[in-house]
Amino acid sequence: MKNTKQIQIVVVAVVLLVMGFLVLRPVKGLVDQDKNTAGAATTEAPANQISLAAASEAAKRGLNPAILNEITDLEAKADKADGEEKVEIYQQLADKWNDVEKFAPQALLYEEMAKISPKFELWLKAGNAYRKAYTNLQDSTTAKALNQQAIVAYEKAVELNGASLDAKTGLGAAMVTGTNNPMAGIALLQEVVKAEPKNLEANKTLGLFSLQSRQFDKAIERFKTVIEQKPDAESYFYLATGYENIGMKNEAIAAFGKSKELASDPSLSQFIDRRIEELSK
Repeated sequence: MKNTKQIQIVVVAVVLLVMGFLVLRPVKGLVDQDKNTAGAATTEAPANQISLAAASEAAKRGLNPAILNEITDLEAKADKADGEEKVEIYQQLADKWNDVEKFAPQALLYEEMAKISPKFELWLKAGNAYRKAYTNLQDSTTAKALNQQAIVAYEKAVELNGASLDAKTGLGAAMVTGTNNPMAGIALLQEVVKAEPKNLEANKTLGLFSLQSRQFDKAIERFKTVIEQKPDAESYFYLATGYENIGMKNEAIAAFGKSKELASDPSLSQFIDRRIEELSK
């Protein structure tokens, strides 16, 4: 009886998470939320722009001392440089932050480079780094601010190259998660898949939105397209979720199984085991 009640709680949690927060929370977020829902924030403060200095200081915490010294030395050099010399040093710093997977300061560096040397590639890199920075971020206020900065960067990129599907995809995805009018972002993503039907990022974002809006058939088709090109644990998980919600249990079990095979996170594997156990009854 106790086990049945626990499973029911898990099922309810999954449904709420998928329907309410899926666009903002990739697989790891779903698993973490299942573990502890009590601490979830219910409100968000208005987004304030994150500064390079603040992002750098936050990202330095816990870094290897040798890497920390390299970054600090480059920052000191950048403070004394101007123009293209500053851009070159900022690029070195951006590479350092990329090596340690700290994407917020990297994004801000690309933005600063783009302000000095306004090139499409720099604004696109800024937008992409901002998206990496706010994805999976538990601090909702910071995530919102980074999301807004991603939108600005992608808009600048689109202004410089309106034909770029990468820039439109990034902008559409950022608009879906970071504005009160997600349909404007969806329209942009649909424009991308019309021009390039197998576009990976556009299909993934549209698939997530379809799950959130309970359009499970559409979500399934989107994630099938994604998996054809990049079969990963996350995409199989979302495909399984789509199948589960339209009652296709065997297909859901198979997709969850594939997700488990590809998953590197033990907690995700345990979560999937519970889903498969429930679906197998």
